Amino acid sequence: MQESEAGLRDRLVGVGVELVAQEGVQALTLREIARRAGVSHGAPRRYFPTHLELLSAIARRGFIDLADRATRAVDDHPGGPRAQLAALADAYLRFAVDNPGMYELMFRHDLLKSGYLGLGDHSPPSFGRLVELVGRVRPDADARLVGGALWANLHGVGQLWGWGSLQLAVGSDDFGRMVGSVLDIYLGPDGE
Repeated sequence: MQESEAGLRDRLVGVGVELVAQEGVQALTLREIARRAGVSHGAPRRYFPTHLELLSAIARRGFIDLADRATRAVDDHPGGPRAQLAALADAYLRFAVDNPGMYELMFRHDLLKSGYLGLGDHSPPSFGRLVELVGRVRPDADARLVGGALWANLHGVGQLWGWGSLQLAVGSDDFGRMVGSVLDIYLGPDGE
């Protein structure tokens, strides 16, 4: 029985997701993905004419996973907007630390700018939620600007925490305190 076109395409992407989780972005070659999927080295080109298109399809899975986690974190939190922002920040950072290869792949400029699979459209809904919550906590501020600065800071925290550098610099492994400190910087002290 021959595998369907969509089935093989999904399998190639799934193999790529597993490969980036196990070995990082540098392991995502067309040949290695094909080998692990059990197909000829030319087979991926039928579904992904360029390497960038295959990488985009793999990164898209990461964006979907991150968006699901962020939505659950906010929607399942009974607190107010600041507590929901803390839950969103925690979910974002835990994704970054738990999935360093995928996280690196997702935010590669060449993938986001390429336009393949609309990757640039996957980040804005989560960012929009962040901005909406910032606006509720800080109605006095430009929520988009503060949200952008907060997001950039969280991104840096995720990278540095994943490398172990931040824990060394601050002398603490308390992830929650780090999230709280970042929020205090952009939102002011917690008044909830």
